[in-house]
Amino acid sequence: MEALKIDLNDYILSGGGANGDSYDHRTDSSVMMKLYNPGKDVQALDEMLLARKVYELGIPTPEPGDYVTDGKRYGIRFHRIVGKKSYSRATGDNPEKVAQYAAEFADMCLKLHQVHVDTTQFENVKDRYYRLLAENPFFTSAEKDAIGKFIADAPDTDTAIHGDLQYSNAIFVGDKRYFIDLGDFSYGYNLFDVGMVYLCCCISEEDFIRETFHMPKSLAIQFWQHFAPVYFGADRSLKDIEEEIRPYAGLKTLIVERDTKRPMPEMRECLKGILK
Repeated sequence: MEALKIDLNDYILSGGGANGDSYDHRTDSSVMMKLYNPGKDVQALDEMLLARKVYELGIPTPEPGDYVTDGKRYGIRFHRIVGKKSYSRATGDNPEKVAQYAAEFADMCLKLHQVHVDTTQFENVKDRYYRLLAENPFFTSAEKDAIGKFIADAPDTDTAIHGDLQYSNAIFVGDKRYFIDLGDFSYGYNLFDVGMVYLCCCISEEDFIRETFHMPKSLAIQFWQHFAPVYFGADRSLKDIEEEIRPYAGLKTLIVERDTKRPMPEMRECLKGILK
């Protein structure tokens, strides 16, 4: 696909992340753009095509527009959701509404995980974890065998997986809600997804939660405590839910260790039941 050439002077930097930067158009408030870091043109195109397929499924996400380049970097333009706020930012700014925001986010997740997909068009979440496991240099062969068996034994489904289900990756304005950053979208068992929610709320360290999600860890834990009964059902105990979800949260160790290039013992604690 040919990238549309844009003039970066027409845009204002609005944010940044590990993979690139976000921009808002200077004169057209309906347009925002994500430009990937140099050398990630293939990733940009792949995510562009994936974003279109996800949007066509009817999943609430900002409408993708053009595949673009400023001559040095490549990226994607999206329909900008003006006045939006993430559920993490909203909770940090309005802690008295934590129960409301957690319930709304849980409802979004329940609806997402009920969407059936064409499995020829998307990756199986298990395949993604098998690949991450094979590439990890920190687990022993025996540990990899145990983790691989856990992945294989998880239920198989054809339902949608966000892939990075943080409460910062769900936004709202008024009564409209959207998922964003679906570059790891796939299909499979829902707990592969919900494990990230538990990790971000309860396992991540205080400093990381404050910097990334704009709240103290104590408030993040409250978010999870309100999220869990809405998502899993009020008839289940929190202890039972957490025992089930912990190993799925622990699998995120494979992603974090890939990105940090070092072992993450505090996250590996969640895998103790698998590695015993």
